[in-house]
Amino acid sequence: MPVDHPVILVTGAAGNLGRAILAELDASGAGIVAVDREAAWVEPAVAALPGAARHMARAADLGDPAACVALVAAVLARYGRIDGLAHTVGGFAAAGIDTSDAALFDGMFRLNVLTTVNIVRAVVPPMRDAGRGSIVAIGAGAALKAPAGLAAYAAAKAGVLKIVESVADELKPTGVRINAVLPSIIDTPQNRTAMPDADHAAWVAPATLAATIGFLLGEGGSAITGVSLPVNGRV
Repeated sequence: MPVDHPVILVTGAAGNLGRAILAELDASGAGIVAVDREAAWVEPAVAALPGAARHMARAADLGDPAACVALVAAVLARYGRIDGLAHTVGGFAAAGIDTSDAALFDGMFRLNVLTTVNIVRAVVPPMRDAGRGSIVAIGAGAALKAPAGLAAYAAAKAGVLKIVESVADELKPTGVRINAVLPSIIDTPQNRTAMPDADHAAWVAPATLAATIGFLLGEGGSAITGVSLPVNGRV
């Protein structure tokens, strides 16, 4: 049944950033389609939201183009519209060049670049038909300046940025926007465990990054497209 509130697709919704985006969008009154690889991961995250009745949880493998098409079809069948996409799916790996073999580069490409291509290709047609829509992808500061040991990861995230730049230029006449955010270090339990002696207060809080993504998805960001926005905290 068609609805009169915005409908936003959030991938990687069970992760630290994904859950923060769910909270941000739930508070805004949007309907959310929360997606992750396993239903058991994402269903509790949606059920915990105050506006859970507006939302839908779905399991999908974004490495599969057909699964992305089926996901968007399910969104349209329930809501009659799709207004935004916050795409957080990706992967990280650190390795020096001596151990950065072809399999590592291929894995980083598949996790970061191909998932982006697959889900963007699926959401663009209905957005373009509606003459509106906003997409936000997650890049990384390493895509602009790659530190030692992150060649495969940085190359993959740089690929995400170039997808955003090209697709934004292509879609300018249609009313559909696409941008990327480039966080430095996100303040997650996993990162705190990996770097216990770091200044965690200098990192980017998931809720802060989620608010930035919410701005880019919403009317406040309606004049912004093709941007790769660093979100560095104090790192």
